[in-house]
Formats: sequence, C-alpha cells, structure tokens
Amino acid sequence: MSDLLERLRGRGWRLTAQRRVVAEVLDGDHVHYTADEVHAAAVERLPEISRATVYNTLGELVSLGEVIEVTTDGRAKRYDPNAHHAHQHLVCAKCGTIRDVHPSGDLLADLPTQERYGFAISAVEVTYRGLCPDCAA
Repeated sequence: MSDLLERLRGRGWRLTAQRRVVAEVLDGDHVHYTADEVHAAAVERLPEISRATVYNTLGELVSLGEVIEVTTDGRAKRYDPNAHHAHQHLVCAKCGTIRDVHPSGDLLADLPTQERYGFAISAVEVTYRGLCPDCAA
C-alpha cells in the first residue's frame, strides 16, 4: 500500500473506489501531476471516474494537508503527495520536469535578519531552475 493510502486510512478518510484510484495515481517518487494528468491516469484504472470527481478529490487531499499544490510555471497547478517531508523543487525550464530535492542546511538561516523586515517566518519555499539532462543535451 502506498504511503498516501496509509496516511488516508490512518485518518479514517472514506476510501471509495474513486478516491482510492486518485491516491494510487499520486503514489511514487517525484510525482507532480496536473489534475488533467491525474484524471487521464485514473481513467485507465477506473474508466467511469469523472473529471469533477478527480478535481474534488484533489481539493479534499489538499485541504487535509495530504497533498501539496505546486505552481512552478504560473499556469497549471501540480499535486505533490510528498506533503510530510520537507523538500524543495528542481524544475527544468524547458520541459517542466520537476524533481524533489532536499538541500542541506537551514534555508531560513540563509536569509539575513535585515531582509526579514520583522516577519515571523513560518516556511521557506525554494525552486531551483535549470535544464534537465535530456534538455541540456
């Protein structure tokens, strides 16, 4: 069983066939699908699943804090099930491939006190951009 499915069961979230399929599609490393990509993959497993059900399920998963919405290109939201492990993103500027990365050190400590402007900072999000090996070739 996937980590996401285990977390959802632990929360007592009712796993209908449709919800289960969406959670299964989101299983894996470096998963950052758009809602349309989730729907396309879900239809392969459960042909009768509707686009509205996929969107509603993704919205519920985000509200529960089990999936993170990621926007890296200013357009389509992507859904990241790696919600419980601190990480940043590495994005290919050409093809849009996204990888989870875990930089060492304290990213918050890298922001000088004078650049915090009195904010009580609760989170840091960093996106590294470049070209993946396929696009750089």
